[in-house]
Amino acid sequence: MTTVTDLLIVGGGINGAGIARDAVGRGLSVVLCEQGDLAGYTSSASTKLIHGGLRYLEYYEFRLVREALFERERLLEAAPHIIWPLRFILPHEKGIRPAWFVRLGLFLYDHLAPRKRLPGTETIHLTRHPAGKALKPGFDTAFVYSDCWVEDSRMVALNALDAAERGADIRVRTKLVSASRDGDTWLATLQSAATGETTEVRARVIVNAGGPFVADVLNSKLGLNTQKSVRLVKGSHIVVPKLFETEQAFILQNTDKRIVFAIPYQGKFTLVGTTDIPVESVPDKKVTISDEEIRYLCDVVNHHFQKQVTPADVVWTYSGVRPLFDDGSINASAVTRDYVFDLDKPEGQAPVLSIFGGKITTFRKLSEHALDELKSFFPAMKPAWTETAKLPGGDLPDADFNRFLASVKKRWPFLPEHVAYRLSRAYGTRIDELLGSARSVADLGEDFGAGLTAAEVDYLVRREWARSAEDILWRRSKLGLHVPAGAPARIDTYLNKRYAAAVAAQ
Repeated sequence: MTTVTDLLIVGGGINGAGIARDAVGRGLSVVLCEQGDLAGYTSSASTKLIHGGLRYLEYYEFRLVREALFERERLLEAAPHIIWPLRFILPHEKGIRPAWFVRLGLFLYDHLAPRKRLPGTETIHLTRHPAGKALKPGFDTAFVYSDCWVEDSRMVALNALDAAERGADIRVRTKLVSASRDGDTWLATLQSAATGETTEVRARVIVNAGGPFVADVLNSKLGLNTQKSVRLVKGSHIVVPKLFETEQAFILQNTDKRIVFAIPYQGKFTLVGTTDIPVESVPDKKVTISDEEIRYLCDVVNHHFQKQVTPADVVWTYSGVRPLFDDGSINASAVTRDYVFDLDKPEGQAPVLSIFGGKITTFRKLSEHALDELKSFFPAMKPAWTETAKLPGGDLPDADFNRFLASVKKRWPFLPEHVAYRLSRAYGTRIDELLGSARSVADLGEDFGAGLTAAEVDYLVRREWARSAEDILWRRSKLGLHVPAGAPARIDTYLNKRYAAAVAAQ
């Protein structure tokens, strides 16, 4: 049986999920296929920030920064459970950028777009400020400004969830085998990784949101070519034991004019990144950090902080390939993070819209612009709607997370403090579906460690397309660094039994 739809979206990263959500809310029918897990590639490998991109001002990307700053406020309102304010300390180092230049950049950063909930920039003296204790002698002055933290892969899952609840057909672990034009529609063949079975989808428009695979989708899956090209840049991060005690993050200037973030991470750790390494192609499997990148990030840390680190101190690494639009820049750090659309629409034939570039902060606006590009093909399309819409779980009363957390503790007093906090952050008001009428931890089923229970695993399988321990530990719950060594195998065993029982019941 062939599924007929308005849009076939290829790619389950932040852009694909965001476009699916926006489109179905405008009255279009949507099928989204993702060959792996949602956010399984680039969208879970970010620095996990909703930010305007302070350093982009150095490359005169004023429109991009302004748009991102507007989106920072909107997303903070839409998802106050998975996004929250974070202050950044920028130590001034003589000889890299003049102090007046940094002050000018921060002034623009504060004033390019309105700020409702985030404080502006201030100057601190590190010899008198607690943050100075973590730094080596010689750093006297620092600038402190605001941006936001985001649980990046949860942002993707929540967009997909919202799209599905509005009627979108989300198919994970389902790859696009091929597609060809059949008059004014596309006829596509999809294949399930779980069963190997193929299905057909007839779509009026294909949206190519393949991220780093965008060119591969065009060339090998659709048999098309485009003059626009993607610049592939690998970004890697390391996680090390906590480097400092402050709640603020640090943004560090390096002698190569790049910047590196050092961010408090999950209580016990510091997240350090990112690198910018040009790569020629996208590997089939997960991209990994190189020894040179680890040394680079350790060197930046050791130049700034009293506490020194070596590669042996690294407890986890992750890397992703960013699909940046190739604007001809020689320096990978200078390549635009802006997005570009390529709309291929031969007369009388079905169109394909390909997304080049983009960043997680501007995904909502990108999605809105993508649907605007397709208006002529869907004249009955409803107007844009996502600017003020909440993401699932984000409807906290007055967007007050602390008040919401207090209500969770009161309703489920048996939850350990750290578990109540994590579940409130991860699920917001959707926590009710997960915990329901439970009156004790035992009511939540098998405990896999670090507060992860069968009830949460079941919820993630049922509602958020989780299919493996990796999906659950590294992209949904973010507990991969906290569970005991045997937890992944136990989770996979539990999932296999759950799947077998479901098949037997059919």
